[in-house]
Amino acid sequence: MEPIAVQPIPATNRTAILDILRGWAIIGVVIGNYDYFAEAGNKIQHAPNIISTSLQYFMAYVVAAKSWTMLSVLFGYGFALVMNNVAAKGKNPVLFFSRRMFWLLVLAFINSAFWFGDVLKDYALLGFILLLFHRQSAKTALRVAAALVLLVPFVAAYLSYLKLFNYDVAKAHFMHLYYSHNWIDIFVMNLKGTYYTEMINPGYAITAHMVMLACMLLGFAAQRIDFFNRLAEFKKQLKTVFFATLLFAVASNVAQSFIDKANPHFFNWFKPYYWITLSTMISILCGICWLYLNGRMQYFFTGLQAMGKMTLTNYMMQSILAPFIFLNVGLGIFNTQPYWFYIFIALLIFIIQVGFSKWWLSRYNYGPVEWIWRQLSYGKRFPIRKKDETISSLFSNNIQD
Repeated sequence: MEPIAVQPIPATNRTAILDILRGWAIIGVVIGNYDYFAEAGNKIQHAPNIISTSLQYFMAYVVAAKSWTMLSVLFGYGFALVMNNVAAKGKNPVLFFSRRMFWLLVLAFINSAFWFGDVLKDYALLGFILLLFHRQSAKTALRVAAALVLLVPFVAAYLSYLKLFNYDVAKAHFMHLYYSHNWIDIFVMNLKGTYYTEMINPGYAITAHMVMLACMLLGFAAQRIDFFNRLAEFKKQLKTVFFATLLFAVASNVAQSFIDKANPHFFNWFKPYYWITLSTMISILCGICWLYLNGRMQYFFTGLQAMGKMTLTNYMMQSILAPFIFLNVGLGIFNTQPYWFYIFIALLIFIIQVGFSKWWLSRYNYGPVEWIWRQLSYGKRFPIRKKDETISSLFSNNIQD
């Protein structure tokens, strides 16, 4: 008897809410990335604008860091799912996932050449650390995640106290290339930016990765209990967690503003930013799941689901488009417009991607980057066109008959 070949999870077996959450996170990613260009380069003063000001508050409290933390949760969930799928087929899940993360690192390098805020490299590297937990229980994963989250404010404060990193000094290594009209300079600038602002920056390399790993372990634990396939069973808990985390986030933001005025030195020793970020992200995640269970916003969720099925393609597309739109190799409109303009561009790109994703998935089995990554990970060819898959299936059935 021949061993069963390892196959990706069929599209018909995908859990809709996972793709919806990925789609939502991608909105935050493109908005959070593109708003950077509102202030990039030499400072240009724009007249005060109530729309821009409101959007800046919205970004700070609702969007900033909420997307990559949510994607980290979903990455952890997907990790556990893939490991189970591979192990069930009698294959070595550690070897398979290591190969999968290697190719993700390759894609991350390509993406980093266009965008030095790339997060794929972090997921790929932390994926190797996740392998240490692949046989652990949900309880163990939650305990480690909780410990990491509890430590983060103190670690962040201590690293800040040590003053090991100076962002202005780091920028001097690459920002002089920011204004170039040459693509090679832009690639070098982005790769250097990734290295100097993230890879050797303790505040990011240690603190942000602690948070990412905690979120991944939370997602891993969620898969261990099949959380997203059992949402209806957890509806009461979803509502409770939604209100509890929302209340905590609002109260923490208010408290932080008062403490900052009364005793600004307090935050030299305790930086609760990621506590507030994570509570907001969890509140948003639970709120989306709650709305989904209640059958609300179905048209909007359909668009998010299409985006979520092509998360990697859409994320890289956003990164690759950025220099064409904002830098001097393209239209060169960085920091020339008021803040709201960059949010508008981000939302416009998102709307276009929703339409593109729906069109693509009506004809193809996977997003183009997902298809390439799957083939590299599994070491075999998969049909990308839906009609090719049907013909292949019919041909196989005829031989068996």
